[in-house]
Amino acid sequence: MGNRGMEELIPLVNKLQDAFSSIGQSCHLDLPQIAVVGGQSAGKSSVLENFVGRISLPFSEYAEFLHCKSKKFTDFDEVRQEIEAETDRVTGTNKGISPVPINLRVYSPHVLNLTLIDLPGITKVPVGDQPPDIEYQIKDMILQFISRESSLILAVTPANMDLANSDALKLAKEVDPQGLRTIGVITKLDLMDEGTDARDVLENKLLPLRRGYIGVVNRSQKDIEGKKDIRAALAAERKFFLSHPAYRHMADRMGTPHLQKTLNQQLTNHIRESLPALRSKLQSQLLSLEKEVEEYKNFRPDDPTRKTKALLQMVQQFGVDFEKRIEGSGDQVDTLELSGGARINRIFHERFPFELVKMEFDEKDLRREISYAIKNIHGVRTGLFTPDLAFEAIVKKQVVKLKEPCLKCVDLVIQELINTVRQCTSKKVTGFLSSYPRLREETERIVTTYIREREGRTKDQILLLIDIEQSYINTNHEDFIGFANAQQRSTQLNKKRAIPNQVIRRGWLTINNISLMKGGSKEYWFVLTAESLSWYKDEEEKEKKYMLPLDNLKIRDVEKGFMSNKHVFAIFNTEQRNVYKDLRQIELACDSQEDVDSWKASFLRSPRATVTPHHRCSLLQAENEDGAQENTFSMDPQLERQVETIRNLVDSYVAIINKSIRDLMPKTIMHLMINNTKAFIHHELLAYLYSSADQSSLMEESADQAQRRDDMLRMYHALKEALNIIGDISTSTVSTPVPPPVDDTWLQTSPRFLHSPTPQRRPVSSVHPPGRPPAVERSHTRPPLIPVPVGSQAPSQHPPFHPDLDPRACCQQ
Repeated sequence: MGNRGMEELIPLVNKLQDAFSSIGQSCHLDLPQIAVVGGQSAGKSSVLENFVGRISLPFSEYAEFLHCKSKKFTDFDEVRQEIEAETDRVTGTNKGISPVPINLRVYSPHVLNLTLIDLPGITKVPVGDQPPDIEYQIKDMILQFISRESSLILAVTPANMDLANSDALKLAKEVDPQGLRTIGVITKLDLMDEGTDARDVLENKLLPLRRGYIGVVNRSQKDIEGKKDIRAALAAERKFFLSHPAYRHMADRMGTPHLQKTLNQQLTNHIRESLPALRSKLQSQLLSLEKEVEEYKNFRPDDPTRKTKALLQMVQQFGVDFEKRIEGSGDQVDTLELSGGARINRIFHERFPFELVKMEFDEKDLRREISYAIKNIHGVRTGLFTPDLAFEAIVKKQVVKLKEPCLKCVDLVIQELINTVRQCTSKKVTGFLSSYPRLREETERIVTTYIREREGRTKDQILLLIDIEQSYINTNHEDFIGFANAQQRSTQLNKKRAIPNQVIRRGWLTINNISLMKGGSKEYWFVLTAESLSWYKDEEEKEKKYMLPLDNLKIRDVEKGFMSNKHVFAIFNTEQRNVYKDLRQIELACDSQEDVDSWKASFLRSPRATVTPHHRCSLLQAENEDGAQENTFSMDPQLERQVETIRNLVDSYVAIINKSIRDLMPKTIMHLMINNTKAFIHHELLAYLYSSADQSSLMEESADQAQRRDDMLRMYHALKEALNIIGDISTSTVSTPVPPPVDDTWLQTSPRFLHSPTPQRRPVSSVHPPGRPPAVERSHTRPPLIPVPVGSQAPSQHPPFHPDLDPRACCQQ
């Protein structure tokens, strides 16, 4: 005979747990654990066994111990023997104790997710190998398990002892002063002396508890050894209460079935209290799925009309996304990194100007080339005037050098465009290109091919611009200084034009070689102006560390150090002077190459500092070698004046060309490449897709997308089913109100259990009633038995005794 109340509750709970499992979630009902507390030989284990209602495990059910997982037990006699054997292994055979629980897990589809705890009997006098403080050790062990708020306490007291001295009730009072989770259980009613009874106690009149008392009659030790059936034992218990004159009027509120009913009602109350939170959670998830599920409700994968419409919508959305990424948009702004148009803008206005400066001519090489050109033009004659042909020859040679940075700029923009296309096609949105692998591949291929086609035309146009600049040297340009001004500038070479000391840039930089050993690094706040570079302790700019004038300063790249992830550039003096204290150069580090390029572009805005691609190792040697050659030309003052004049003319005209190229490059790339690509996507991409493959193959869903759609629909219906089940549980179960408080001041809560001066019944006679031997249990103090199911881990706050249980597993003893 099983627990019928629980058997009625199990299907509803299992259905609810199944519904949650189908949506990949756990149904956290957190059912209470049932702890049985009592003294030695009070009948605790028998009460627990009667509550479970089985002495054998039916087919398909089995038990496992955590200390021997490989063995499955299918008979409770074997389970009982293993408990005793494990107790002896852990505590010894001489009544020792241990706080280590024995964990038993029972697998069954017919039980609830419960934890049942058979705690050791309370004892006061140590025997055998027990320590002197055995009373306090057992008390602490029991309190550990019954202190949890979700623990139901069965305080077991035998009827043949003074109830006022019940250690079980006093321990329960310590952790449950309101009596909300304590149920008194009176055992051994059949062993009371003749003429005595516990009627007043069971009617909750004499020593009241808030939830009252329930009397039970357990199997005797002889019954257990004789394997008396639970059915027969419960029938005998029922007969006892109906036939006893003191209990027959309340027989329906006594016995193991009523105890089962009471505990089942507590479980029902707990489940009903958990339903509102579960319902709110499910409704929130259901609402979040409504919009996406609406698209799938009438979904037909093979419908050609749907495919045509979907293809058109995706191509249009791809075009919108591509344009937003290029032109910028307030929708879904990326706050982690630059992308799309922002990166292209950086190429136009930071990277490309820097590439132009990197190819600037070396001063000494340029002067040597000018002098050679002048001499070769004069031939055997000594020239009296500065030849303009030398100017044109040098200018054309410098203009040709513009091709490399211009073509590199196109390559960088192309790479960004292709990256933008891939970002748009891989967008993780329902019904977008990422859901259709073939369509995505074809879209990327077609657009990328078109970009490569535009690459050729764009580069041809840019090379044409440079050829146009070479074809005619316009010395009448309004910004060109002319010969007269060039000669005048030569005489004022050392006079510097006054410029306003405006702030160009602020930011954090790391100085790599400024520490005590010149091998460490330190971060400062830098301020770059038109005349100087200063660094401060922090961004408040109150404590200035140093100010470095920009006169004769240049910037060059420095290779990253070993084990360093910083990007470094250096500032040095062209006259081989120390830049800061005893340092010939200051190495400044940034987190990324983009930051380095940005700082270099900022230095370009200052006329006093320049950027050079030269390497450190060859600088001094080059100056020494070039100085010797330059001195050979300085022997002729007239030639020197002519070289200086042409040098100024070249500098002026090249600056005009650079300005023009810097202006025309972004316009050319935008017109021939970016704008044309946008127009192609909007107006021609769809036609190219139709001509590249048939619609069915293009619109073939990925397996992931089909699975996602099925999962979403399954989850949607499972959520609705779970809500229906919650409604069924709400309507098919009833909560019982909490009993009103009672006067339980008779229970003492002091650490030392005090004895009641007034016993309520006579002591047990040495002669037992006929037909029933005294109930004997093992006096051996054992670790608490905690049966729990397999397949989960215990929560951290109660690891030894309340695991997060499997929906279909239960714990029984």
